[in-house]
Amino acid sequence: MSEMKTAAYLCSGCGIGEKLDIASLSKVAQREGKMMLVKEHEFLCSAEGVGMIRADIAEGVTHAAIAACSRRAKTEAFDFPGTALSRVNLREGVIWVVAEGHEEIRQEMAEDYLRMGCAELKKMKMPEGNPGRKLNRRILVAGGGFSGLTAALAAADAGYEAVIVEKEDHLGGHAAKLAKRVPFREPYREPVDTGIDALLEKVGAHPKISVHLESTIAETSGAPGRFFVKISGPAGEKIEEAGAIVQASGFSGYDIAKLPHLGGGKYPDVVDQAGVEEMAKSGNFTKKDGRAISSVAFVQCAGQRDPEHLPYCSGHCCATSIKQAMYFKEANPDTETVVLFTDLRVPGMGEDFYRSAQEKGVIFAKGKVSSVSEAGNGLRVNFRDLILDEETSLDADLVVLATGQVPNSGVNIDLPEEGQVSVLNLNYRQGRDMPQLVHGFTDSHFICFPYETRRTGIYAAGPVRRPMDMMQASVDATGATLKAIQALENAALGRAAHPRSGDLSYPHVRLEGCTQCKRCTVECPFGAIDEDEKRYPVFNESRCRRCGTCMGACPVRVISFENYSVDTVGAQLKAVEIPDEFSEKPRILILACENDAYPALDMAGVQRLTYSAFVRAIPVRCLGSVNTIWITDALNSGYDGVMMMGCKHGENYQCHFVKGSELANYRMSKIDDTLNQLGLEAERVATHEVAITDSARVAKMIDDYVASINEIGMSPMKGFG
Repeated sequence: MSEMKTAAYLCSGCGIGEKLDIASLSKVAQREGKMMLVKEHEFLCSAEGVGMIRADIAEGVTHAAIAACSRRAKTEAFDFPGTALSRVNLREGVIWVVAEGHEEIRQEMAEDYLRMGCAELKKMKMPEGNPGRKLNRRILVAGGGFSGLTAALAAADAGYEAVIVEKEDHLGGHAAKLAKRVPFREPYREPVDTGIDALLEKVGAHPKISVHLESTIAETSGAPGRFFVKISGPAGEKIEEAGAIVQASGFSGYDIAKLPHLGGGKYPDVVDQAGVEEMAKSGNFTKKDGRAISSVAFVQCAGQRDPEHLPYCSGHCCATSIKQAMYFKEANPDTETVVLFTDLRVPGMGEDFYRSAQEKGVIFAKGKVSSVSEAGNGLRVNFRDLILDEETSLDADLVVLATGQVPNSGVNIDLPEEGQVSVLNLNYRQGRDMPQLVHGFTDSHFICFPYETRRTGIYAAGPVRRPMDMMQASVDATGATLKAIQALENAALGRAAHPRSGDLSYPHVRLEGCTQCKRCTVECPFGAIDEDEKRYPVFNESRCRRCGTCMGACPVRVISFENYSVDTVGAQLKAVEIPDEFSEKPRILILACENDAYPALDMAGVQRLTYSAFVRAIPVRCLGSVNTIWITDALNSGYDGVMMMGCKHGENYQCHFVKGSELANYRMSKIDDTLNQLGLEAERVATHEVAITDSARVAKMIDDYVASINEIGMSPMKGFG
């Protein structure tokens, strides 16, 4: 390993030189930061400034501290592969947030951040990437419906082999059972061809796509770049290797027999939307007794948005009913067709489709259906007219229940296994299938990373992820495939997948210090840690998202990453100069999640929202990576308080690493004992949920917290650190 040579580069551009004493900062970097080389530049991100840094790297600089703008800015300019890098945020984090008239404390803040950057840098090593890297360029698709076919074709067209596993003896799924589909391009007036035959032809003719019919997945093991999938089919079992997996296992229609009050499973002429598609494909629009249908009633939200059945809206059903009402009008314009709805949801150009149906004579009535009963030779639909606010009814030969989509997600560990069929049969200690949301849809970060699941390298696409129509499923499947390609290519280079895509660091553990407590194994949100026969943790780096949750969980601090560790953060918080208790200058440590909280702090600066200059913020990969030793060390060093800022957790979580924020919140709920031992008030440690849009709120939050610390008083630990 080459000898470490450190350098600090200070920028005076963007007003930094006007607000700060750059010469004084240079002395801090040299004398206190112990940097071997210190240089100033008036415009560090310019071609000249970057060229200066590159020249020094060519001359042997291995570790560089860039004191300029936020680490989130100018990432392309300050990209020096093979060089350890720390970013000192003087622009967004100092000059843009400290109010005028506070020149002294602004300078102190800048000097502290520079000390912190230098201290972090010297504890960093240059990551070399996952040593277990492997590239398999195949993508396995679980499911041969419309989403699965689209995903496989997208992979094949991009140059990757695709393997489709389908449990039925044919491809096409629900799409193959449709007569027509809702229009997805102009003029948005008539139902259109499904396109499934053309898609099947493309898939069948593509040299890079292979298909297993009447097959299921018996076991999935391995990791991104080297999955091993055991497929059970008519000819026995076969192992397929894949670099990534797309689960496109689709949906099932909600069983109308569970809706007897609406006639489901009770009357033969009460059908679901799939039943109408059957009629349309056969061209036989007749009742079960063979008589012609002269009137049809569509009941929207049948068992949907209903806590007793499906609490959610399936999205496509309104447009599907409009399409099916047109089937009847096309077969016989005199057929009375009524769509009963509480809310008609046809986003985008669906409004044109709705108008077209009206022009054809389809009647839309706002009413909530209470029951369906027999009436003579037909059926009676009883409902409350929501316009006239009165109970009424209508008679129909056929009643169509618009039931919702139920995801075919596989085994849900929160429900009894009886009756559940696994899709992937994962060889993961956390369960046989991917974790699911409360309604059974595959779990993913619904805001920032909709395709990613909690199993790295395995992606969800189509209605297994959320209810959707064919147009949305097409986009979804393509997006999931692109993410799968990214994952397998990253695995080949030893890099992390989302959200730290490209990160070459990976976890190390000092087994000689491990107490075999299993906390890292249990708390990893992604199933990246197993145990060997001696119960020591075994890291599967390709599954790892590099969040550091294991590092935060470890009570003996033996888990670390080369460029992010207990030491890199610990060195930063210890580098801050703590004023004595008589100075009336508190020091507040902020541990801010780099995904939402730290960007919110940056945006506060961009918007010139000022907040207290007594805080010192350290970005962390995830709040789940926060080890309690950082809190203890900070308080022992004389910090007056610690603020933790993470993502929203709970059912509608926004944590990029799923459980990190929640775990941190739980750990910090146990911190009271430590504070009591130190003789400190519980209010000195606070945990906050922060969204990326909370720039104004985060500034106020800081000022309010500093005010509360001033009321409590300075820490009695000052001078003992």
